[in-house]
Amino acid sequence: MIVILLGALFGVGATTLVYGLRPPRPALTDILATLNAPCQPPGSPVDAADEMEWATRLGRRVVPLVRALGFPTAALRANLAVCGTNEEHHLAGKAVCATAGLITPWVATLLLRLGADVEAGWWMPLAGSIALAAVLFFLPDLTLGRQAERRRREMRHTLSLVLDLTVIALAGGAGVQQALAQAIAAPQGWAAGKLRHALHVAQLTRTSPWTHLDELGRQLAVADLRELASTLNLAGTEGAKVRGSLGAKARAMRRRRVSESDGAAQAATERMSLPVMGLFTAFLLLIGYPALAHVLSMT
Repeated sequence: MIVILLGALFGVGATTLVYGLRPPRPALTDILATLNAPCQPPGSPVDAADEMEWATRLGRRVVPLVRALGFPTAALRANLAVCGTNEEHHLAGKAVCATAGLITPWVATLLLRLGADVEAGWWMPLAGSIALAAVLFFLPDLTLGRQAERRRREMRHTLSLVLDLTVIALAGGAGVQQALAQAIAAPQGWAAGKLRHALHVAQLTRTSPWTHLDELGRQLAVADLRELASTLNLAGTEGAKVRGSLGAKARAMRRRRVSESDGAAQAATERMSLPVMGLFTAFLLLIGYPALAHVLSMT
């Protein structure tokens, strides 16, 4: 009975791990709703609920130790800024995952010893706990990195749309700052909210908006946003070339998005051929095994 229970627990853990590494693809309606949803203000109920999670409360005690290991790194800090995740919350989650990885092999060894009378020694659970703790320690970073990459793609998409609208407003006779403000007021989503916030801060502080856009691009690690800020900074003194520069930047971003989409489609096509090759190999083994077994039995 204990062997069946351990097998069921192992199957549930493996299924959970696979589900966490490869979550199901969201529906198109959910993606469109996310793009059009307004930004969550700081201190929202969602953030308050996240702060009250028991795992976060347990992991906060180990956060200084995680910081002593050199976390968060610059790349991880940029991913946290893009996703809007609390730094302490993420480090606490990493500590809880690593602790779970350290404890799980010893618990499994104890169950095997008590239920099946299997002596596993001390070096196997020790090696398993170290390996599992290392894997689970970096697993939240991988999940956060995928989410940050999706958000950066959304930011580049919104930025391309803003550039197109800015060029149209410039063609209508508006100034550079006025055209940029009108273009950013149209889109919805968290990316447009970030851009509007940067321009609003520049308006309140009476400073150049290009500096705030460059700071936003450095904070979110979006190179296109920093390039746009540099282009607009140069265009502030040479207004006659603004429209051509922004139009060229918009066309370059569109071509880059098209090439990225083409590459992703080709990669998906190659991944689809792997199951077909697996089925073909299994079919060859199925039809070839009787003949091979007959030849081996004759010898």
